[in-house]
Order: sequence, then C-alpha cells, then structure tokens
Amino acid sequence: MTHRPGDVVVTGVGLALPGAATPGALLRRAAAPATGPAPEPFDTAVRIGRRGHRYKDRATRLALCAALDALRDAALIPADGEEVTVPGDTVGVVASSNLGNLDTACLTAAAIAERSAMDLSPMSLPNASSNVIASWVAIRHGLRGPNLMLCNGATSGLDAVHWGATLVAAGRVRRAVVIGVETHNAVVEDLLGRPADELLDGAAALVVEGARWAEARGVPAAAALGPYERRAGLTGCIEALLPGGAAPGVWFTPERYAERPAGAVPVPETVPRYDVTDAVGRSSGALGVLQCAAAVGWLTRAEAGRRAGGGTGSGAGDGAAFGDRAASDAGARAAPDPAAAPGPGPVPDPGPAAEALASVPVSAEVSASASVPVSAEVPASAPVPVSAEASASAPVPVSRQALITSGDDTADAVAGLLLRPTPARCHRPPAARAPLSAMECSR
Repeated sequence: MTHRPGDVVVTGVGLALPGAATPGALLRRAAAPATGPAPEPFDTAVRIGRRGHRYKDRATRLALCAALDALRDAALIPADGEEVTVPGDTVGVVASSNLGNLDTACLTAAAIAERSAMDLSPMSLPNASSNVIASWVAIRHGLRGPNLMLCNGATSGLDAVHWGATLVAAGRVRRAVVIGVETHNAVVEDLLGRPADELLDGAAALVVEGARWAEARGVPAAAALGPYERRAGLTGCIEALLPGGAAPGVWFTPERYAERPAGAVPVPETVPRYDVTDAVGRSSGALGVLQCAAAVGWLTRAEAGRRAGGGTGSGAGDGAAFGDRAASDAGARAAPDPAAAPGPGPVPDPGPAAEALASVPVSAEVSASASVPVSAEVPASAPVPVSAEASASAPVPVSRQALITSGDDTADAVAGLLLRPTPARCHRPPAARAPLSAMECSR
C-alpha cells in the first residue's frame, strides 16, 4: 500500500561529505565520479569544534555536522548558535545507520571477553548503544520531540525519511531532522570484506517540515515529499509509485544497480539514472538520505531551467533539465558559509500565541516566499482557507519528479519515494484524518 505523508516539505539540507558541500555538487559527482586522488576526509572539527568531539565516535561527529548544516539551512538555528529558535518539543530526530557504532560495540565486547568490564571507560560506553547518534543530535540542539534510530539494512535511509514525515503528518511534531550516516574503519572493512575507499565516510541530513509551519516561518521549501512505498521487489515498488508506466524526470537507483534488459524494470531507458554510491562509496543505511539530498539538487536545477526556458523541465535528456553539469551551483541551495556575513534572522516559531488566534484566515494572496504574520498560523486540526486557484491546481507531472529507490531484490526489501518540486504555494489543506488530540503538537 502506498503511504502519503501529506503536505510535508524539505526545508533544509546538510552534508558532511568529502568533496561535496551542496546538493548540486553531490549530483555532479554522481553524474561524473571524479578520477585521481580521493578527496581528503571530511574535517568535523571545522564545523562543530573541539567541544563536539569529546567522547563521541566518528559516525556521531559526522551526524552532528550534517544536522547542524541542515538546521541552519532551514533557518531553525542562527548562524552563530546551536539552540533551535522554535520550541524544542516541536522538533523530532530520526537517524539511520547500520554500521555507525559497530567498531565501538565490537571492541567493547572484546574487552569484556578478554579482560573484564572494569577496563571499560564510562565515558565511551554510551557509544556502544546504536541510538547514540540520534540522541546526541537531540541533546546538542535541544530537540525534545520523538527520537528514533533505524538500523534497517539497505532501505534504512528511505525508511527514516518516511518515518520523519509520518511524525510530522500525524501531528507529533511540526518538523523533524532526518540523518543518514556511515563510516569506515577496520571493523567495518572486515565485516563487509571491502577496502575503505569503497565505503562511505560521511553523513547527510534533511529537515522535513509541515508545509503550513514552514510557510508560517517564512521559510521556502526545497522540495515536497510524494508517496512512499515498500515492497519485496524493485519492479513492484516502482509500479506502485508510478502506475501506468509513467516516466519520472530522473531515477536515483539502488546501490550499484546493474542495468537490466529493456522492459525488465518499468523505467524507460531515456530517464537519466544516478547512483550516488559511485561518488561517495557504498552507503548502507545512509543511502536513502543521500539520494534525497542529491534529488533536491536535481529538482532545484530542473525548476530553475524550466522557469528560465519556459519549458516543461521534464529532464528527459538530463541536460534539458538543469543545463551543463559543469556549471556553477549558483542556482542550487548553497551550504551556509561560516565566513559570510549573517543575513536576517529566522522568523520565530509562532508558538502558543498563534494557536489562540487560529480563527484568523490566511490570506489567499500570500506568496510562498513571503513571511506570514505569527497571528496567521493555524493549528493542524483546523481547516485552512486557500484560494480556488490553489486548491484546483493540477498535480505536478511525474516527468518533473525524482524517483528514489533503495534496497535489494535478493533480500526481499525495496523502498521507494517520489520527491517533487515545491508548488507555487506549498500551503495546502491538510489531509483528512481522525482527531489526535492526545498526540497533537500544540506548542
């Protein structure tokens, strides 16, 4: 069954990768993997400082870097701070990593077996718990919403995006940070039987947010989440997401996907294909989040090309969608530059005061890029008036959407997601659902 997370959008993207600081750069690396020496490992100290390193393993430090970047991109924390400017209980955390703390767990078990538990450091022992990544992100930024850690194999990253969006759509939180991270070390290399240069050492993060809350904060969205599907096989998953054999604008394939004979998979050969693991290494539980980050880069360039050229932006030839791959990232959502002068601060979350004024109608003339007065925010359970033009607008053509798939046919587990360009007005009526008064996020 296809699950629709509702009107949930991506408002922030953060990357902690060697050689790819923005979604556009990640897309270009996936299109034409670099030759020659590998880029230097990502330096986490530059982004989170020495304080962020204390008693934390490599995967946790990478996750903290990506999450910080995503939260700043979403204007949820200031350029010179770490605490969110919205109530902490309106933000959840969902992290995905299959191998992140494998070395700590194995070394801890070996130390107990060979000597005794007395030899363990109490400061490093928390790293043996698989949920340490999600927990540290929440602690660092004061995020008090639901906190989830997924270790779910090849589909884990896309599953994490889905569950983050589900928390938002269900009213448990207004926004969630979704993180995918993996690293390589001697233990991971031994388990997988692959050298370090074939494995990811990096992280990606997204901020997924209810469209109404993003608009109320005056923050533009980078993409909108479409339907999510989980099936036993790749073909069934794609057919469920794209009924009738519709062709997407681009396909982000599973890890090291081997092309099949024409017609074996319902994605036409003319659709551009990207495997981000060609650029960053085998990514395990981080793959789905990395794919979404690269898809944001593709959508940004495709929409910019469509507006500039007045075409459909279908991306059928790839070049038509976003121009020369070697072009600059001027149209992409650039990562914040710590050296740049800070711009205007983020619009604060409306909070309880706005809830008391929920009867104030939202003007149909407000554009998606305009800041909405705090008194105009409407609680999730109230109807949202929109213009007839907005409510009657045609759906986004599939040819302008990004198809993302992760998983393994042989393991009977494949997840898929459609990522869409942000509509001209992202504030849509909420999907009908049963009252969730006990769960509703009201602050």
